[in-house]
Amino acid sequence: MAGRKSRYLIAILVIVSGQFGAVLHAFELDFVKARKKMIQKDLMGRDISDPVVLKAMSTIPREKFVLPKDQYRAYSDHPLPIGEGQTISQPYIVALMTQLANLKGNERVLEIGTGSGYQAAVLAEIVPEVYTIEIRKPLAESAAKRLRELDYHNTRVKHADGYFGWKEAAPFDVIMITAAANHVPPPLKKQLADGGRLILPLGSTTYFQTLTLIEKKGKFFRTRQITGVVFVPMIGKARE
Repeated sequence: MAGRKSRYLIAILVIVSGQFGAVLHAFELDFVKARKKMIQKDLMGRDISDPVVLKAMSTIPREKFVLPKDQYRAYSDHPLPIGEGQTISQPYIVALMTQLANLKGNERVLEIGTGSGYQAAVLAEIVPEVYTIEIRKPLAESAAKRLRELDYHNTRVKHADGYFGWKEAAPFDVIMITAAANHVPPPLKKQLADGGRLILPLGSTTYFQTLTLIEKKGKFFRTRQITGVVFVPMIGKARE
């Protein structure tokens, strides 16, 4: 009798686990469909045409970089909270900033503002070395763990004030700041390689900013304004 009950219990567990697996598979398929829709509508449907950017963002499971309760809207084209008062940028802005970096695949990139690690993952799909700094320790630790688990071993995460950059790893071909600043941190300009590009939301840290591309040519810097954006502000030295 006990053996029969055991067999029944095992059968029930198999059925339940099979149904659970089917549900998970359905969710995965939904994410794949949502990712394809994001690429076609929100990126290609606008002005994102760089094939390496499109390939990177069609590969990365964005749902892994948002809070569990927000996974169902991971591919919506708007920012989402990730904790610590911070957000993951909308897919279009991530794509636009990456496209502005004009990556060829051999660059060393520094990101200021790791957040959940999504932008770092996009960069890591394209270039061999990504250095990323996060001032909030819980986010730095969780992003580092997430990037390791997703096999982005070409990323290095540092808990520090990004205003000062990563001097011992400089110079960088690209520096990307994913938080609003009312001025360009001087240490970051010094750590930019000749011919390098620096991209940041520049302007008011309270209301809105202008996405700005700065290119270094010898001792000179050429500045180009791209579009209006809204980012959370840099903290630390940038607020002084």
